[in-house]
Amino acid sequence: MDADEWGRRIAARKAELGSRLCVLAHHYQRDEIVEQADFVGDSLRLSRAAAERRDARYIVFCGVHFMAESAAVLARPGQSVILPNPRAGCPMAVMARAADVRAAMDEIASLTEEKVVPITYVNSTAEAKAVTGSLGGACCTSANAASVFRWALDPAGGGATKILMIPDEHLGRNTAVALGYDDGAWAIYDPVLPDGGLSREDVRRATFLLWKGHCYVHQQFTVEHVLAVRRRGKDAAVMVHPECARDVVAAADLAGSTEQILRAVAEAPPGSRWAIGTESHLVRRLARRYPDRAVACLSPANPVCVQMQRIDPAHLLWTLDNLADGTPVNRVTVRQEIAAEARRALGRMFDC
Repeated sequence: MDADEWGRRIAARKAELGSRLCVLAHHYQRDEIVEQADFVGDSLRLSRAAAERRDARYIVFCGVHFMAESAAVLARPGQSVILPNPRAGCPMAVMARAADVRAAMDEIASLTEEKVVPITYVNSTAEAKAVTGSLGGACCTSANAASVFRWALDPAGGGATKILMIPDEHLGRNTAVALGYDDGAWAIYDPVLPDGGLSREDVRRATFLLWKGHCYVHQQFTVEHVLAVRRRGKDAAVMVHPECARDVVAAADLAGSTEQILRAVAEAPPGSRWAIGTESHLVRRLARRYPDRAVACLSPANPVCVQMQRIDPAHLLWTLDNLADGTPVNRVTVRQEIAAEARRALGRMFDC
């Protein structure tokens, strides 16, 4: 089938399923998936959208596995969350297994008597979120990491003197800098090393213990890319995602989450120029949406989240065909005891 036929068949199935169905799509999805979505957003916004669609029996999440898990944790009884292709995972999310997170907290506790609170990025498994919730910690997004860090270090909030940031060291480091901390305020916890490779002195001096993890897409942006924009001398504003390395964020003009990047370009004046350091599907979509602004990807290689692209029209149509036949496929479920603790961590994030 050509693209138009895929689109017609998907639209027909959506019409047939009506209000029983809600299709969510992350900003990094391909255009033909975004065009079929009822809601488009980042992982947090989409999970909230799923929870608010109380009439929808089926939530089809066009994203990656941890996003569908979060939606399943927040979904009401009777709702089914479905991931069209179960091979759509997230390499960063599996860099922090739940057992390793618990072991890390035990190891760090053996090196300090100070209170350490785990803060886990939403780009993580439900099990890691659950461990975080059970240990008094919270989840965060790239948009609200600073607020969650402040809560964790507030005596009236998390009451911690130190934070274990899981699993993205770059988001943790960039957030610490945004809060006014300097290079001596953090140390890297490597889960493959005894005690994370940390000494008592490392833990004593550090306010932020950063899990050795990363997003491979955002590591493709370099300082040289920023300098290349500067050399072209066309006054382009460079804005990057805080999952980028610290030196890239420092060289850029602005850093922000996916939604903050969208808002910055939307509110910019016509004629403005932008070099954006994030997944290229989002950047190209922004360029088409605002033709009176020059929007380009910071890297000429146009970095792509390969896992997101595993959701394609064929998988989406197959999913909807099965729903129409009354045989849901690829349901994402989270055990009740895991979901309860994960909701605690997510709830603390929502309160910040």
